[in-house]
Amino acid sequence: MKIRFGYVSHALSLYNCSPAKTLTLTRYKSMGKNERLEKLIEVTSQNIENTMRALHFNVGQQIPLYRMSSSMVPLATHPDVDFDYLTLFRHQFKEIGDFIKKHHLRVSFHPNQFTLFTSDKQHITVNAVRDMEYHYNVLKAMGVEDQSVINIHVGGAYGNKELAIARFYENIKTLPAFIKKQMTLENDDKTYTASETLKVCKSEEIPLVFDYHHHIANCSDEPLDKLLPQIYTTWERTNLKPKIHISSPRSEKEFRSHSDLINIEFIKPFFDIAKALGEDIDIMIESKQKDIALLQLIEDLSKFRGYKRISGGVIEV
Repeated sequence: MKIRFGYVSHALSLYNCSPAKTLTLTRYKSMGKNERLEKLIEVTSQNIENTMRALHFNVGQQIPLYRMSSSMVPLATHPDVDFDYLTLFRHQFKEIGDFIKKHHLRVSFHPNQFTLFTSDKQHITVNAVRDMEYHYNVLKAMGVEDQSVINIHVGGAYGNKELAIARFYENIKTLPAFIKKQMTLENDDKTYTASETLKVCKSEEIPLVFDYHHHIANCSDEPLDKLLPQIYTTWERTNLKPKIHISSPRSEKEFRSHSDLINIEFIKPFFDIAKALGEDIDIMIESKQKDIALLQLIEDLSKFRGYKRISGGVIEV
């Protein structure tokens, strides 16, 4: 089996390469009309340029997965901000997409925790749809919308999981079908376990992105060696490998927080189970040290018997 790796957004090995430079709404409103547009263009240009820099770095390091920053276009979903970024940056987006396709990279987005479909407040669902549309539109402008996913969590329980899940099933109907086709759901560290998320995924035919750290913090009753094959099957309708998130706890006291690097002892039980199943998988590193943590993990894994590094970001087991 082959395991491909990637990291989130910031290539820390590169100087000043944040693809998530921001512009606050307060700052935006304090400007005149022309200054507002100039600032939006300036910040977005920097983020797009740094996204491309990170992608070039990834190709050089043979890292095949990359999660792009949701903050690439500042204030893109705010109803009070008028910014036709899709037209203004159409050539830059296409350039990114052409590069992704040329080098066979797998990219994705992960909107923030407020993008959810379990709320009983209509405006939250409306905002979630708007946010999903933004992410989809950027992927479409790049020309990679059919090969990329937008990953979110199920949402809150609001004191009653059964009712919250029922609302999810109802509210998700407001999401356009072509966007829903590209979405995934992830188990979380406090509310919805992998088993509970899997049930929703099966019902809605949505692939499940399994997070091992979240699973340990919020464990399912079902053992992982029985659960993981079912999770893999949720990806069968796609042309993509099952995707896994890994990180390790910062400390026992801050168990849910991500550490700088990957603790190999914490993560090794997952790899043992995955190895026994033998299916190719893609893994997103969610450590604070990002690309640095990825390359260190590859180095650590390659020291185990049966794990062979075959490129910068790929292990053969």
